[in-house]
Amino acid sequence: MNVTGTYRLQMHEGFGFDDARRQLPYLASLGVSHLYLSPILQAAAGSMHGYDVVDHTRISDELGGREGFEALAEAAHEFDMGIVVDVVPNHMAFVAPEYVNRPLWQVLTDGRDAETAEWFDIDWKAGGGRLGLPILGDDLDAVLEAGEITRDEMEIEGVPQPVLRYYEHVLPIALGTEGDEETSVRDVLDRQHYRLASWRDKENALNYRRFFEVDQLIAVRVEIPEVFEATHALLLELNRAGLVDGFRIDHPDGLADPAGYLDQLHRASRRGTPVWVEKILEGTEELPTTWRCAGTTGYDGMRAITAALVDTDPQVAETITRCWDEAGGEHTVAEAVDAAKRQVVAQSLGPEVERLTRRAREALPEADPERLRQAVVELLVAGEVYRAYVRPDQRLTPEAHERLTTAFAAALEARPDLEPELRELAPLTVAEDDDEAAAADFAVRLQQTWGPVMAKGIEDTTFYRWHRLVALNEVGGDPELLDHGSPEDLHAWARNQEKNWPLGMVALSTHDTKRSEDVRARILAVAGDPESWAECSRVCLERAAEVDIDTPTVHLIWQTILGVGRISRERMEEYLLKALREAKQHTAWVDGDPDYERRVLDFAERVTHEGRLHDAIDRALEKNAEAVRAMVLAQKVLQLTVPGVPDTYQGCEVLELSLVDPDNRRAVAYPDRAELLRAVLDAGVEGELPVVEDLSALDAEKMLVTTTLLRLRRESPELFENAGYAPLEVDAPLLRDHLVGFTRTRSGGFLAGALGRTRGRVVVLVTRAPARLAAAGGWGESVVTLEEGEWTDVLTGTTHTGGDRRVADVLARRPVAVLVQR
Repeated sequence: MNVTGTYRLQMHEGFGFDDARRQLPYLASLGVSHLYLSPILQAAAGSMHGYDVVDHTRISDELGGREGFEALAEAAHEFDMGIVVDVVPNHMAFVAPEYVNRPLWQVLTDGRDAETAEWFDIDWKAGGGRLGLPILGDDLDAVLEAGEITRDEMEIEGVPQPVLRYYEHVLPIALGTEGDEETSVRDVLDRQHYRLASWRDKENALNYRRFFEVDQLIAVRVEIPEVFEATHALLLELNRAGLVDGFRIDHPDGLADPAGYLDQLHRASRRGTPVWVEKILEGTEELPTTWRCAGTTGYDGMRAITAALVDTDPQVAETITRCWDEAGGEHTVAEAVDAAKRQVVAQSLGPEVERLTRRAREALPEADPERLRQAVVELLVAGEVYRAYVRPDQRLTPEAHERLTTAFAAALEARPDLEPELRELAPLTVAEDDDEAAAADFAVRLQQTWGPVMAKGIEDTTFYRWHRLVALNEVGGDPELLDHGSPEDLHAWARNQEKNWPLGMVALSTHDTKRSEDVRARILAVAGDPESWAECSRVCLERAAEVDIDTPTVHLIWQTILGVGRISRERMEEYLLKALREAKQHTAWVDGDPDYERRVLDFAERVTHEGRLHDAIDRALEKNAEAVRAMVLAQKVLQLTVPGVPDTYQGCEVLELSLVDPDNRRAVAYPDRAELLRAVLDAGVEGELPVVEDLSALDAEKMLVTTTLLRLRRESPELFENAGYAPLEVDAPLLRDHLVGFTRTRSGGFLAGALGRTRGRVVVLVTRAPARLAAAGGWGESVVTLEEGEWTDVLTGTTHTGGDRRVADVLARRPVAVLVQR
């Protein structure tokens, strides 16, 4: 079945397979072709996301087990819908009680002699042949003296086994090491294949690769064929049985060889199975065309759409920048990123730095260890992408060479005194010496560590510090789009997508986005009104002078309120605590400052519900209500019509105002949405849009746009599949500033092409910078030229003939239009 539009569902104990099955009639009516499920394998108890897999041989019992999944897949197929499943190849959960992860339990029991020892990325040499476990609340001596570690016996899979208990942790005692009743706990511990340490000593104790800096997620060596087969057997069985139609690959950059993994998955999957990769592309970076996949999960499309719609008018940009400067924005983005990366490397990624340094020292035994470590840090900070795709067994590609050269140049510029060490490291980064295991390992691990430095340094630190225009601070986004974004960014991306990744996903919201698409739309819309933006900023800073909190955080608070509205105190506090702690400036997740946090939360509560800022935000939203409408609909129309497969995140078919997880993973009120969809379909595109309880007129309009275009894509796939993409040619300055348009055209074959005929053409028009357009008096007499023939706007039912058409007429009912000529 054709993939024309996916719908992402977050699966957990509170929303399992049966719950998803009950939504199938609604989703089929919406126009969805495939359900796109978060991970379905057995995860840690109570998991709300599924990325902490403990057992690859079972479908999650909490979700409904295999029986529940098969019932969902069969029911979906009855609605002519497929299933896409999220796959987590990079890591497994390392959680208490440890026996829930059987492969890892074997390693804890038997060490390097375990049958599963090669499963996990462990530096045994660094641990003296033992696996370091920094899980204790204090030093080992203090924990033992307090009697917090005790001996016990328990049945594991029906077999009695001696164990050690430390609160919720359960650890095995290897056969023959248990001693007798007189043997002390310390003596028993000294004989195990693991070594306990304080969680504060992880830099020295931890010797396994993690997912980012999360100790509870241990890296899996899926590049080993036996490990790949064991961890993918069930999913591939379901795929071959026709129950899983596609795969989404989580964090491929963490793998030793992403391209090799995709080759392996391609060979093992049913023919024609699409695979999407969760890949963050930075700047002009493009997905390697050699990867065996359908494309990315769509963050690059999200950035391109934002680039096309953000208002970069000099007056707008100057006002927004001035307000940020007045709020204390002292650094450029580049300076903020550099500082954040260095802090993350120093505070969170110490074990990774030490492991890279050990490998470098093995390859370069004459080098000074400390200077070598400093050079490693500079290389990590200098990376501008998540990965340069170095493969030790293959020749360096021009793209990889360019990325590494850029990184070395940046490292040398930052620390010219380390030039000797950096030049010695250069051959290691490309694994030039095929016979040197340490060099090859260094090359791979540098690639695997660049991703965490980028993600934690930029997305999870800088984006919580640098608040000039927070709608641009998005996963895979670019805060500097305010300075250089344009519709041409979208056109360039779309042409590449059409050429290389016609089935690549296009996202606007995901389970990882910092703000939902509609929160960003509200902020971007008001940002186009310099007067309103300046007033909100000024009033908030005046209020901030009354309390002892930093003004950049104040700038974040008022933009958050503007975007998300007046949400519950609990939701706002949960978000702000996460934002403050991720910023790592005035407080933190560990050893934070509760007093500072409370001052910020109290301030946010006051300004949300009362006073001059409350009134200023209300005025800004009321004044720019039409601009908000235009921005919400423009984003959605572009997502649903550009090259690729649009992915709708759960609930975002209507106006969804939510913040970063867990806020964006709240339960979706599907009965309300189903009622609204029925009412919208009954009214039709020409009718008066209904308003359902708790849902607004804009909800109805967004629902209309979503279902109309999803249905169009599903019922007339020839309009979008392998259809060409051409930007709309406009000459008038007003149109260049305020109209984003393009044509999708698919040839009807050789004979039709020879006769000059086509089999379907779509023209898409959306409004850009709507606040400034309204201030200029609207479209006036501006015209667009349509090809000869009859065109129907599927969003209004209005018919237009070819030739010069006034934009004001084409966009009379809605600020967006999708014109179809069949």
